[in-house]
Amino acid sequence: MAYTLPPDVDQRPVAVIGAGTLGARITMMFAAGGSDVRIVNRSRERAEAAKRFADEQAPAVRAQLGLTAERSGVVEITGSVDDGVAGAWLVIESVSEQLDLKRRVFGDLDRLADADALLATNSSSYPSSQMLDNVQRPERVLNTHFLMPPMFNAVELMSSGRTDEGVIPALIERLPVYGLSPYHVLRESVGFIFNRIWAAIKREALMVVEEGVTSPAEVDRIWNETLGTPAGPFRLMDQVGLDVVLDIEEHYAEIRDGIPEGPRTLLREYIGRGDLGVKSGRGFYDDYPG
Repeated sequence: MAYTLPPDVDQRPVAVIGAGTLGARITMMFAAGGSDVRIVNRSRERAEAAKRFADEQAPAVRAQLGLTAERSGVVEITGSVDDGVAGAWLVIESVSEQLDLKRRVFGDLDRLADADALLATNSSSYPSSQMLDNVQRPERVLNTHFLMPPMFNAVELMSSGRTDEGVIPALIERLPVYGLSPYHVLRESVGFIFNRIWAAIKREALMVVEEGVTSPAEVDRIWNETLGTPAGPFRLMDQVGLDVVLDIEEHYAEIRDGIPEGPRTLLREYIGRGDLGVKSGRGFYDDYPG
């Protein structure tokens, strides 16, 4: 029998493992849609920052997206994975893009989460099929790749190849409650749908700056004027975090021939100075709060 959502899904929390840029935004979206959310993170300071962000932004997002839940969900910080995942119907991993780490995390989640809980990875480049080494119940594991909510609310859903056939349809029906737009990736794809296209744009933007053709601000200015978007490639990379952008590029270089070195060289220069983007107060731009 295909998977269906638990009947008490509205009374159960969502757990988010990792409180970085996207972990905080994922937390905010589920809270805005009315679900209680538990944050698990090694750094208490980072977890508290994610909670503040979600608590402050959720009411505005509820209004912006016209969400109908009676209240924003309560965001809690928990001290351990055990406490964080207990009772959750959905557990979303959003830790660093390191495959060995993700494999360890999914082994723990599979052991500790409720039997009917879904286990999802927000990985931007690794398929969930590569995270199953320590998982006993792979039928509940999948990719849920969030872009940058609430600006970009797409969520790409991709099977591990062993995901129960009912999981993705259930999430396609459920996620709009939180103002999210689900997209079904029909076969395993490193980079999913959007990121494969975005990676080529991002890489060429980095190349023209690394080659001295222009500056990050000029790339963004011509991008915004031509396409009418609020943020260009370099502003978006600052929001994601340049260390994360580099991790993704390194992974593409490992699995695909012909990936140029220049974009990674430029990213390493910024990271070597400690300029990671919004999270460090300075990246390609220097107008972020400290």
